[in-house]
Amino acid sequence: MGMVPVNLIPEVLRNLVHEHALVVPISLFVAVLCLCLVVGHLLEENRWINESILAIIVGFIAGIILLLVTKGKSSHILTFNEELFFIYLLPPIIFNAGFQVKKKQFFHNFLTIMLFGVIGVFISVSIITCGSWWLFPKLKLLGLSGQDYLAIGTIFSSTDTVCTLQVLHQDETPLLYSLVFGEGVVNDATSVVLFNAVQKLDVSRLSGKTFSVIGEFLYLFITSTGLGVITGLLTAYILKALSFGRHSSVREISLMILMAYLSYMLAELFDLSGILTVFFCGILMSHYAWYNVTETSRITTRHVFATMSFIAETFIFLYVGMDALDIEKWKMTQLSYGNLMGIYSSLILLILLGRAAFVFPLSALANYTNTRATSDQASSITFKHQIIIWWAGLMRGAVSIALAFKQFTFSGVTTDPVNATMITNTIIVVLFSTLCNKEKHQPFRIRSTI
Repeated sequence: MGMVPVNLIPEVLRNLVHEHALVVPISLFVAVLCLCLVVGHLLEENRWINESILAIIVGFIAGIILLLVTKGKSSHILTFNEELFFIYLLPPIIFNAGFQVKKKQFFHNFLTIMLFGVIGVFISVSIITCGSWWLFPKLKLLGLSGQDYLAIGTIFSSTDTVCTLQVLHQDETPLLYSLVFGEGVVNDATSVVLFNAVQKLDVSRLSGKTFSVIGEFLYLFITSTGLGVITGLLTAYILKALSFGRHSSVREISLMILMAYLSYMLAELFDLSGILTVFFCGILMSHYAWYNVTETSRITTRHVFATMSFIAETFIFLYVGMDALDIEKWKMTQLSYGNLMGIYSSLILLILLGRAAFVFPLSALANYTNTRATSDQASSITFKHQIIIWWAGLMRGAVSIALAFKQFTFSGVTTDPVNATMITNTIIVVLFSTLCNKEKHQPFRIRSTI
């Protein structure tokens, strides 16, 4: 073994110190994750606390302890990085959503889901963007650009798929579950695609560019979906043609995981929507590839994908709980408490209005087209169902947080008071909508089984 040159010793020591500095926070965060799992198990029978709320509460408590230990300097174990979210945490969540979905119900209601998840997002974005553009200056929040307002519209139009899956029982209310779940996933994908389109938009030359934005969106939507479908079918063909299971279940499981992740990364490489790609890849894999593997691999893949998704979700909500206590961002905000409360209230009101503006009209349109096409009253969306769909989609979560950090921070850090205000706004809205909606959904869960 060769000796390290003397002039390189300081650099080697610095690298060792840096690596050790990373090991400590990662170890702490993993320990908090484990604690969250244990507490979740102990509170399994509690109908008022789900995994996301528990993770937020544990993260909040961990943030308080860190503030005390660091004497008010920091409430974070790790610094937020949007690349970590979009490359490592989001793919398993969305893929598992596609892999676990009951495809018959999903595709039976596909047009209605697309109405809610695509057209609905455009309506919601329009209302939130225009409303915030008009209200924020009156509340002394100045300095936001036109692009910022459009980004705010997409950020707060993204629903929380993780929480909506816990609202209804899939077997007891198949129509409602299919609509709420399907809209949640398509909504997230549409919001991210629209957000990326906004990033490329020159607002100063916006006149005449409306159709260009819609065309860009349709291109991303179609090509991303096509890439996911092709990857899923290719995986199924490889598994069937080469019969991996004859020699090793590990290889066929590994191939499914890697192909799913490859579909997401290829979409990002070609500037497409990784969310849409990996979602439809999950659907195609569960419908075709899953039947080409051994029985052992079928059971294993279900549990592996669900486990990866669960850990990623818990990780995100733990961070949200900690970030709620970021003292630096709160100190940076230069608005009065009255104006801040006005901004929070305005955002909640705009989210309520934006959702109502498309759920009820589009439900009426879906009912009209369904009865004309099939005369099937069982698939019609009743007014009670519309209320549940409207309320179920009010939760904001991981995607909203990630998009807000991407728009208003650089690697989780900002020195701009206006940007800091928008980050704290997003966190408060996510906390409020998650905590309040879980409480409100309990009666809906009971009534929906009648």
